[in-house]
Amino acid sequence: MLLTFATGLVDAVSILVLGHVFVANMTGNVIFLGFWFVDSTVVDRTAAVIAFLAFLAGTVLGGRLARHLDSRVRRWLAVALGFEVVLLVALSILAGTGVLDYRDDGKLILIAGLAVVFGVQNATARTFGIQELSTTVLTQTIVGIGFDSRLAGGTGRREKLRYGVVLTMLAGAVVGATMTRVTVAPVIALAAVVVATAAAIFTLGPAADAASSR
Repeated sequence: MLLTFATGLVDAVSILVLGHVFVANMTGNVIFLGFWFVDSTVVDRTAAVIAFLAFLAGTVLGGRLARHLDSRVRRWLAVALGFEVVLLVALSILAGTGVLDYRDDGKLILIAGLAVVFGVQNATARTFGIQELSTTVLTQTIVGIGFDSRLAGGTGRREKLRYGVVLTMLAGAVVGATMTRVTVAPVIALAAVVVATAAAIFTLGPAADAASSR
């Protein structure tokens, strides 16, 4: 669930500061791209395009890593999550020192970098095949809460896990939104710390711990 928390952190920054676009949840960006065909200034359409293409590039990179290192799962996870950490740290430093100013076109580079990070993360998480542990998209998790609930005649299986995923994303968004009132770079740095913690659990801990970190 650590990666889900990081998603909430960073998407809060991208929505509130970087032009009202998502860098992790692409469903929203596809809708934003539809605004291209109408006279709308609600979102930065250029930013939405960059986020979409960079995310797609990240999924390609994640797919290449998965296929190249598939037989060495721990090494593959270490490389994928390590790449995310390095890129997040670099972006936080560039934003914190003013090299990339999120108030001008520098935000487009931040958007691209963050979208690549979450493209890699989603491609990596996809391999585990556990729908409830999707690190970004909660729609199916919420559907599962209702569909499998006892109120709907279900067994309530994985109920605690599903609620945990939703609340974790919410917590990340709350922390990210609160911090962006004052600063931006430390939010990205905090996301790097969270992903690094998940990477350590995945690569050094037992298999059971690896699953819980998602």
